[in-house]
Amino acid sequence: MQSLPPVPAFSPDAAARLAPMADVTSSDSALRRFLHGLPGVDAVGLEARAAMLSSRSIKTTAKAYAIDLAISMIDLTTLEGADTPGKVRALCAKGIHPDPTDRGTPHVAAICVYPDMVKTAKEALQGTAISVASVATAFPAGRASLPVKLADTADAVAAGADEIDMVIDRGAFLSGRYLSVFEEIKAVKLACVRPDGTAAHLKVIFENGELSTYDNIRRASWLAMLAGADFIKTSTGKVAVNATLPNTLLMLEAVRDFRESVGVKVGVKPAGGIRTTKDAIKYLVTVNETVGEEWLDPHWFRFGASSLLNDLLMQRQKLSTGRYSGPDYVTVD
Repeated sequence: MQSLPPVPAFSPDAAARLAPMADVTSSDSALRRFLHGLPGVDAVGLEARAAMLSSRSIKTTAKAYAIDLAISMIDLTTLEGADTPGKVRALCAKGIHPDPTDRGTPHVAAICVYPDMVKTAKEALQGTAISVASVATAFPAGRASLPVKLADTADAVAAGADEIDMVIDRGAFLSGRYLSVFEEIKAVKLACVRPDGTAAHLKVIFENGELSTYDNIRRASWLAMLAGADFIKTSTGKVAVNATLPNTLLMLEAVRDFRESVGVKVGVKPAGGIRTTKDAIKYLVTVNETVGEEWLDPHWFRFGASSLLNDLLMQRQKLSTGRYSGPDYVTVD
């Protein structure tokens, strides 16, 4: 299996380019002033644009391309208290060969598990180009002390995690303690560094359903990117409102504006509630129209999902054979 090139880290060069923004994060008041000085979000305009983009029709060869691209962008996820080593190994096998009857099917981008399952996943994926992602920092609520969160992160990295999905302290953010959230992200970023100097990539989860407003989502996006996030992520998948097209569009606009401002590129990961091929294609259209083809790559855009893969496989087979498969064609996750 051909390896993909590594995802560029938030490099020293990127850090140098952020130096002019140092005054923004020099104090809580300066950071608050900057974040509240960002343009307010036009909710009506944002939702109208998301609705317009979701109406685009993708057919035939373009649809086949989009399905394979979406499969290659999936962080195939199991985050349940009942997870076992056997379940994780089975998920890894599915990630490597999503359709055992068609070895031309792309593999997924990553397998996402709790820290105690990282070693199992790493062993099962040995020799493949699939990353192991691990949630950390007292996922999903994030209600733990910083030393506990850092230990959680370091444990996952030591076990072999290639990527860390952290949750922000929503209580601190919503009470306006922005510098506290900023410093925590920076500390987790440092905990992602391995003894050899390489680092796991950091995805920062906002839990948009709890941030309540589009303005808060924009502020959280800039806050996380200033602190060194490699990816910004919508949600944990554990609350009532997870990824939506409007809030993902807003985050894509934020990474676009961030790159234009400081020259640093950041990825985006919607997670939770994306279950159908039709939905996935809406997101891909939104990526292309907002940040461009450059982000249509698993290094820069991911889907946090489990059941989505099943629908993509069924639609892929329909395009190939002209008919839908039987109920036993895909595994039930």
